[in-house]
Amino acid sequence: YSPDNVPGADGDIDPTVITFPGCSCVTSSCTARVCSCLRHGEHYSDLCLRLAEPGEEYARPVFECNAMCQCGESCHNRVVQRGLQFRLEVFRTVKKGWGLRTLEFIAKGRFVCEYAGEVLGFEEARRRIQAQTPQDSNYIIAVREHLHGGQVMETFVDPTYVGNVGRFLNHSCEPNLVMVPVRVDSMVPRLALFAATDISAGEELSYDYSGRFHNSPQASREQNSSEEDNRPRKPCYCGSRTCASFLPWDGSLFSTP
Repeated sequence: YSPDNVPGADGDIDPTVITFPGCSCVTSSCTARVCSCLRHGEHYSDLCLRLAEPGEEYARPVFECNAMCQCGESCHNRVVQRGLQFRLEVFRTVKKGWGLRTLEFIAKGRFVCEYAGEVLGFEEARRRIQAQTPQDSNYIIAVREHLHGGQVMETFVDPTYVGNVGRFLNHSCEPNLVMVPVRVDSMVPRLALFAATDISAGEELSYDYSGRFHNSPQASREQNSSEEDNRPRKPCYCGSRTCASFLPWDGSLFSTP
């Protein structure tokens, strides 16, 4: 068990290395007007993430103050790095195997947990996923961030062998969590899950495996491709009114670059 990301077996990426310079703020909490970490804007308000507006397709970049910053641990721009703040419970679901639920109320925008594990390079992630059989559980997540100029930054995290409670989160077509890449000490993001709505005690926690940022229903959720149609799809048991019937599937790690 590890609450944080660790270097993968290939050793290509070390998420523990600090490469960001720190801010020189001497106040107890940083502000966007003077803090270099907040040059993209303030992300949090009273520990809650400022979620994107419905018209925005992607999450905004989030940069927290880091180990090199002069501000203190009470800085309002330190949220994900504080770790778990809620009591969560791993439990056995009826059809979906293990699941994760909260034992207390979680307000919309609050940080819940990370999806932590081994940070892999593309080749190792592809080798592992191609070695899986249809009966194996797949925990490898591929996160793609679209940058200015058309560039795409990819991050692969595998909690199969080393990970935290995030590995027990199930998919839902109408999830109550949203995943946002948050950077603290380096460009290797921490895959942070925030409450997309108010969550009651006892409610199962879920996010959309496809990476959809908003939890509002969509008219059509299916991705159609000849490659995808030729592979066996795993059924979705989320039970939402907009359920797509099958779990999202990404074939990029099966293709040859």
